Parts: sequence; structure tokens; C-alpha cells
Amino acid sequence: MSLYVRWFSMPRQKRTGWTLVIVALGYLVYFFKVRLFAAGIEITNKEWLYVGLMVVLIMIGTINIRMADMKERNQKTLPLVDPNHQRTRR
Repeated sequence: MSLYVRWFSMPRQKRTGWTLVIVALGYLVYFFKVRLFAAGIEITNKEWLYVGLMVVLIMIGTINIRMADMKERNQKTLPLVDPNHQRTRR
């Protein structure tokens, strides 16, 4: 019950990000375990394309999670930018 409450108390953007990450990781685990490390038929270009797309999905999901965290904190700058840093003109 606690996991259910925790999942639906998250913002929609964060849930979407976690869903993308979990689905992509699930496919990658399947691919590495069943297709890459096991004997079987040759891996097609289409499957390699799917592996690349799953890596992209992990990146997009991670971006969604981080953006949702920033929105929760109501932060106006990116986490890697120091808002107090003064730029000097040359």
C-alpha cells in the first residue's frame, strides 16, 4: 500500500520519467541477458536500433525526473549553475 501511495503522490512528470527509465532498463536487461549473452540467432540491425533508443529513453526519463524535482523546489536555475555567480564582461 505504501508503494501505491508513494507512486500516486508523485507529480505526473516524475511518474512519466520513472516509467520511461524502468521500461528502458527492463528492455536492456532482457536484451543483454537473452539476446547478447545467450546462444541463438543473429542480432539484427533493428534490435541494435532498439538498444540505442532505449538508451535515449533512459536519458529522457532522467531529464523528466530532474525537471520535476526542480519544479517541486520552484527553482529558477539549473542545478549546475550557481545563481550567485557574477559574470564579468571583457
